Amino acid sequence: MSELVSVIMPTFNASTFLAQSIDSVLNQTYSNLELLITDDASTDPATIDILNNYARKDSRVKVVFLKENNGPGYARNKSIERACGRYIAFCDSDDCWVPAKLELQVAFMKEKQCCLSYSSYYLCNENNKNCGIFIAPKSLTFSGILRDNKIGCLTAIYDTEALGTKYLMPTIRKRQDWALFMNILHSCRVAYGITEPLAYYRVRPQSVSRNKIRLINYNARVYQEILGFSIFKSYCYLLFLFMPSYTAKVLKRKIDSCRYHYLHKRGAT
Repeated sequence: MSELVSVIMPTFNASTFLAQSIDSVLNQTYSNLELLITDDASTDPATIDILNNYARKDSRVKVVFLKENNGPGYARNKSIERACGRYIAFCDSDDCWVPAKLELQVAFMKEKQCCLSYSSYYLCNENNKNCGIFIAPKSLTFSGILRDNKIGCLTAIYDTEALGTKYLMPTIRKRQDWALFMNILHSCRVAYGITEPLAYYRVRPQSVSRNKIRLINYNARVYQEILGFSIFKSYCYLLFLFMPSYTAKVLKRKIDSCRYHYLHKRGAT
């Protein structure tokens, strides 16, 4: 019998893509899952209606509505706390999975006997048009993730049985996923990646993660608050480890995306 997978999804005024994201989870070829949605005090009636409708028609959808907005990390934790599955997976309310994601990834984790896995993913715009690809590394260690987060949260799955506990998102306002993977890799030392793209990451101009300059200080705070580094050591890591690694990642993503579009265009002709 397949083990239960708990899928964690935070929502906040997310009606535009929410139904598409939920459908991509519920239509998985791996059906033994629960979709734990925590709504972070949405003020959009359409978002609330969508959530209530899905909860009524599919018992795997379990929704909790928060009275105050506390950010996506807090909302994810509220879902993780009530998760019953062996595996914890993540999908945001504007992202999507390919239909076989869970089936392929759970089998991969059993084969590798790993506690944390991730995959490559496509980039798509607000019109669902593919605009690139991120090719994930085949493995990642604790020292590697100190340099930069190369795990797309929408592709990550961790095994609570292998780790012996459920890991929560650290209580920082931004970069919680990077901090979470740091903590997990500090325990299990290595994570493994699937090079096949298993998800679609939505690239939106107003997305918080798109404003990289504003996030620089938050990256330094991760070193301080999660690893206990001094301010001086944190900014040294930021300048001499994070920034070069992040720049190389962005360049590689651009090259991989150009190659993907070229091959896709050749295949279509």
